[in-house]
Amino acid sequence: MIVTPRRRRIAAAALASVAVFAATACGNDSDSADPNEPITLIVDVFGDQGFGYEALYEQYQADNPNIKIQERGKGLGLGDYNTRLTQQITAGAGAGDVVAIEEGTIVQFYAQADKFVNLADHGANELKGNFLPWKWEQGSTPDGKVLGLGTDVGSMAICYRTDLFQAAGLPIDREEVAKLWPTWDAFIETGTKFAAADNKNKFVDAATNFFNVVLSQVAGAGTGYTYYDKSNKLVLDTNPDVKDSFDLTTKMIQAGLSNNLQSFSNEWNAGFKNATFATIACPAWMTGVIKGQAGDAAAGKWDIAKAPGNGGNWGGSFLGVPKSSKHQKEAAELAKFLSSAKGQVEAFKKVGNLPSSPQALSDPAVSAATNDYFNNAPTGTIFAAGATELKPVYLGPKNQAVRTAVENALRAVEQGQEPGAAWQDAIKNGAAAGK
Repeated sequence: MIVTPRRRRIAAAALASVAVFAATACGNDSDSADPNEPITLIVDVFGDQGFGYEALYEQYQADNPNIKIQERGKGLGLGDYNTRLTQQITAGAGAGDVVAIEEGTIVQFYAQADKFVNLADHGANELKGNFLPWKWEQGSTPDGKVLGLGTDVGSMAICYRTDLFQAAGLPIDREEVAKLWPTWDAFIETGTKFAAADNKNKFVDAATNFFNVVLSQVAGAGTGYTYYDKSNKLVLDTNPDVKDSFDLTTKMIQAGLSNNLQSFSNEWNAGFKNATFATIACPAWMTGVIKGQAGDAAAGKWDIAKAPGNGGNWGGSFLGVPKSSKHQKEAAELAKFLSSAKGQVEAFKKVGNLPSSPQALSDPAVSAATNDYFNNAPTGTIFAAGATELKPVYLGPKNQAVRTAVENALRAVEQGQEPGAAWQDAIKNGAAAGK
C-alpha cells in the first residue's frame, strides 16, 4: 500500500502505543489442537484510509466461524507505524498476527527474518505467479525466505486541477496534458508557463514528492538502487541517479514552482482544500488521499494524466506474520487471503490501492475502472499501464532515515539555502542516519 500518510506525533505517543498494542497482542489465546477453538487474529495497518479490507474481513470470518479479526492502526501515520513495528519486532512482542510492511522498510527486516514466519513454509511459493516478479523479489530475503506477500504498488501518474490549468491557459484534456510533459524538464517548463499566468498558486505541492518520484524513475532506468547499492553499502554521495534527481528538483524549486509544503502535514492537507497547488505526483493510492482531503467540493475538478518518462513507483506494502504470533498458521492463511488477487481487487475498489498481482491488474474491475471524482478518469488503464513499466529499485536497510535527511536538505533549499550547500548537508546527515 500505499506509501500512506505520516502525521506528526510526539515520540511519547508512539512509544505509548507500543505498550498498549503489546498488551493487546499478548491477550491472544494460545494455539489449540482443536481447529474449532475461537481465536482472534490482529491485523496491523497504517494510514488514514487503512487498506480497504473491511469486506474481506467479513467474508473470511463468515467462511471461518472460529476466527475473529481485529484491525489496528487505521489513522496512524507511516512514520509512527514504522517506529512502532520496528520496536515490536526487535522486542519479539506486541506486533499483530498479520502486519503491513511498507516497501521502504521491508529490506531492513531482512536482517531480522528469523523473527518472521517464513511464508514459504505455508505454501507461499505456490503463489509466486500471483505477483509481479519484482514485487515477489522485494518480499523475499536474499536466501529465499518469504518475508511478506505483496499488497499494492504505487504506479505513477500526475493528478492535476483542471480549473487551475484552465485559468492559466493550459489544456485540460488528460491526453493533451500528458503531451505537455514527455520529460521532467518539460514538466518544469510547463510549470514555468503556469507560474507566469498564476501568481497566487503554485504548480506542485512539495519538492520532496517531486524528488522521490523522479528518483524512483531515474534509478529504475539506471543503477537500480538509490541510497544503498545491492551489497548494502551507502552510496548517497556516489550514485549519479540521486545527484541528478536532486539537481532536477532544485531546478524546479528555483523556478518558484513548489508550494513548500511537507507531505501529510496539516498545511499540506489544507492545500488540497484551498486549491493552492495545481499538480501532485500521484501513485494510485494518492487518489484516495486527494478525495479525502479536497472533499466533495473538488469533485470533477481533479483529473489524472500520464507522468513524464516511463515507470516510477512510490509506495506499496506487504503482509507478513511475526513469529510472536500465537496463531502463525491461521495468520499465514489470512495473509494469503488478503493478498490474493481477489483481495487486491477489493482493496482497489475500496481505497484505490493498485494491485501487485497480474491477475488482479487484468481483472475488469481494475483494468476497466474509472473514477468519477477525477472527471471519470480511466484509472485502471492509466495506473495498470504504469505498473507494467515499473522497474525494481533496491532500497537499503536504513532507506527511510537517509531519505529523510535528503528531504530535509531539499526543504532547506525551499527556504532559501543554496543547492550546493544543501547537497553537502544531505551527504553529511545522510551518512550519519545510514550508520
